[in-house]
This record gives sequence, C-alpha cells and structure tokens, in this order.
Amino acid sequence: MEPTQIFLLVVAGLAIVAGLYLWSTYNGLITLKVRVEEAWSDITVQLKRRADLIPNLIEAVKGYAKHEKAVFENVTKARAATVNAQGPAEAAAAEGMMQAALKSIFAVAEAYPDLKASENFLQLQAELVDTENKIQASRRFYNGGVREFNTMILVFPNNVWAKQLGFSMRDFFEVENPDAIAEPPKVQF
Repeated sequence: MEPTQIFLLVVAGLAIVAGLYLWSTYNGLITLKVRVEEAWSDITVQLKRRADLIPNLIEAVKGYAKHEKAVFENVTKARAATVNAQGPAEAAAAEGMMQAALKSIFAVAEAYPDLKASENFLQLQAELVDTENKIQASRRFYNGGVREFNTMILVFPNNVWAKQLGFSMRDFFEVENPDAIAEPPKVQF
C-alpha cells in the first residue's frame, strides 16, 4: 500500500469513528431529553391532581370556618399559581406559595374539632398526603433526569457541539424558598 492510501484509510476510519460517536451521543441526548420531558409531565399531572383537590378541601373547611376568608383566598391564589405555572422555575415559585397556603389551612382546621373528625375532610387529607408523596417522588425522578441530561451536555467533547445541535441545559425543579417546604403541612389529627 502506498502512503497516500494508508492516509486515506486512516482518515476514513477516523471519520467513521467520529460519525459513530456523534450518532451515539446524539441518540443518548435525545433519550435523556425525552426522559426529562416525561418526568416533567409526571410532575404536572401530580400538581394538577393536588390543584383539583384544593377546591374540595376549601369547601370542607369553609363549612366549619366561614370567617377565615384570607386563608381561603391565599389557598386559591396558590392553586391558580400552580395551575398556571409554565416550566420548573414558575412551578417552584408556586410550590412555595402552595406549601405555605396548605400549612395555613391545616392550622385553621386544628381549631375545629368537628372538622378534624369529618369523614370528607379526613379522606381529602389522605388524598393530599398521597399526592404530596407522589409529587416528591416525581420531583426526584425529574431532577435525576435533568442531572444526567445536563451532565451529558457539559462533558467534553459533547459540550463542543451539543448547543449547535439544539440541546440546552434544563432547569431543576427547586423551590425558591426552601424554608417553605422544610416541613410538610401537618395533616395528622
């Protein structure tokens, strides 16, 4: 073989290896992107489920504590913020509001023994606890997917060309005010 042929074979081999690497990495990024989008969808489903429980919870408490108008308004505002949130950053802000609002509604419920014994209220409370657990699990899954996706974008040599292929970092679902969720709402009576 002549040196020119060897050079061409080496260049062709490197081009094939680079092409296989690019193909494999691109498909890996697409897989992670879809996983993150699926995980975000799971979070939105659980946030919607919780938002759907809120009006029933308000009605249950309202029947016993009609004069607690400010609490009901705050819960309604928090619910609206959750339902209208677009993306992880807005959802995180809404999550802090929702946690504070739920704490206040359960604090009101503490003052009404008949409410605490209400079958409807107890059922709503159990559903809310279940939903909160699902939100937490969905959040962990989403943030894990975002971590993998962002890491794959940042590592060399992916960081050289990932942006040109349309991949950008995703936001974690982190609450703006961690103190707002430091303790879950007390729902045990």
